Amino acid sequence: MWTTWWIWVAGGLAIGVLELLAPGYIFLGFAIGAVLTGGLVWAGVLGGSLPLALAVFGALSLAAWAGMRALLGSRAGDVKIIHGDINDN
Repeated sequence: MWTTWWIWVAGGLAIGVLELLAPGYIFLGFAIGAVLTGGLVWAGVLGGSLPLALAVFGALSLAAWAGMRALLGSRAGDVKIIHGDINDN
């Protein structure tokens, strides 16, 4: 089942719909990782190994999340850390 490319892509699209229901870039990295993993399965890069497919899915999801974080920046609700005080001279 994990060697069928369209299951990965369909799962990625389902996770993308879940991102629309709960916005905040929480599930979008997983959706991108699943679609890219489906593309790699379709291209024949990944063999029939489930652990390898899951490791590639995890690595692609993490890379997609980190790329989105770098591209889109932090959210408005994130904590701002202040390193200096106005009274420090």
